Amino acid sequence: MDPLHDLTLGDVLREHRRSRPRQTATVCGAHRATYPEFDARTNQLANALIAAGVGAGDLVLWLGQNCHRVLEGLLGCAKVGAVFVPSNWRQSADELLTLLADVRPKVVIWQEEEIGQVTAVARGQWDGAALWLRHDADAGDEGSYEGFLRSASADDPTLAVDPASPVIQLYTGAFGGTPNGAQLSHDAVLSQALMVSMVQRITEDTVYLNSGPMFHMATLMTTFATFVLGGNNVMTRRVDAEELCRLVAAERCNYGFVMGPTATEIMEVNKDGRYDLSSLRTFGGNAAWNAMIQVDDSPWGVHPAGYGQTEATGMLTFNALGIASTGTSGRPSPWVQVRIVDPAGNDVPDGETGEIVARGRVLTSGYHDRAELNAERTRGGWWHTSDLGKREEDGSITFVAPLTRIVKSAAENIYPAEVEGCLARHLGVKEAAIIGVPDPKWTQKVCAVVVRAEGPEGDAVTKEILVEHCRSLIASYKKPSLVEFVDELPRKGWAIDYDALDARFGGGGYPGLGSAN
Repeated sequence: MDPLHDLTLGDVLREHRRSRPRQTATVCGAHRATYPEFDARTNQLANALIAAGVGAGDLVLWLGQNCHRVLEGLLGCAKVGAVFVPSNWRQSADELLTLLADVRPKVVIWQEEEIGQVTAVARGQWDGAALWLRHDADAGDEGSYEGFLRSASADDPTLAVDPASPVIQLYTGAFGGTPNGAQLSHDAVLSQALMVSMVQRITEDTVYLNSGPMFHMATLMTTFATFVLGGNNVMTRRVDAEELCRLVAAERCNYGFVMGPTATEIMEVNKDGRYDLSSLRTFGGNAAWNAMIQVDDSPWGVHPAGYGQTEATGMLTFNALGIASTGTSGRPSPWVQVRIVDPAGNDVPDGETGEIVARGRVLTSGYHDRAELNAERTRGGWWHTSDLGKREEDGSITFVAPLTRIVKSAAENIYPAEVEGCLARHLGVKEAAIIGVPDPKWTQKVCAVVVRAEGPEGDAVTKEILVEHCRSLIASYKKPSLVEFVDELPRKGWAIDYDALDARFGGGGYPGLGSAN
């Protein structure tokens, strides 16, 4: 650690307090905070965490929807040296219980509205101990987040924090059947924020609409960039077309990540033009949509995406850096080196497929509590992405496919192993395989191909029963929407032949022609 040359996220906020005393930092409902006010609240949180026994390396879990307190939690942890863990609020009680057991948080900041009942079930079954703070409670209520803040000083704790230490932990898809928490350092977040600000044209004048989930890097990349550049992060609890219109019009949001289905809903809500959305710069669409908004002409807007993953703080390569290139995923960020290797770790010739490996400032510090997996993924001093790609003759990168196949539903990655494991827990299922079937709205639908178990349980099992079974154990968006029953699964040796299942049941459309976030 070098105090003269190193900066943390907390240091960035300290400088914003001095340099941007009148700039709005966060807007969330009735809450508005300038950078000095934002800094004061994070100081209160940091001091309260310290008093509660939270120290360097300890984990603070967020169980809630989008809110200004997500950024407060991150920056409060940054000043302590702790790790902030924003989690997917759409999880089932079983999934939350698994999360609690894996994180083992010192503090849990939770939300009653919408998810309180599920959270209560998981909390009641968890055998660990933590300080639970309800963020959507009044300050005077027992166990409230606001009361916790008010118990502490707004003076800066001024603790020495290593910029190379983890500051945030995001759970990736369950590619091995179990979710893994990827930890990212101050250095990683700050470095990627500068890269994203360049390609997305983020400045201190940016008013960013945080409409995507703040447990997902697709949203957080721009959240981080807006914060680091001294802009204004506007929060909305969840995606609601009417509320998005109101926020854009009222706050003059000038940047936002709006997915196709949401844009369609906004056009319907605003077909009479009662909301002025002309400030919003975002991806273009049809003529009606383009007439409402500013079509994003930044390098990212014109040449979006690339290749990346959560473990790379979002992106390794950018199409904005690969204009007129052969590769479908652009060129590597200047923060990283990328190689394409064979199973032995040797570079493959240009044009041939191999595993994408990388090293650099934006790469993960490793998965939380996964020593063996970390050793496997960092062998040879490079991060092994478990994704296949190739380097074209002009030096650009093409993402080919995951080593472990995934199904893509809107912006969410669904790993077959997790859904297959869920189905296997039903007594009526002997075995199951998951494929993706193309869908014009959501990219793919989840299709379960199931072999019934012998006996009365198998005889009684139906599509409806299995869908409800999955809904009760995993997040609803992961459940199958299609179920096909077969006598046996096709195999190549011991392995399930997924290509044969695709051919029989119309599978396809797997991600592999651009971004792999």
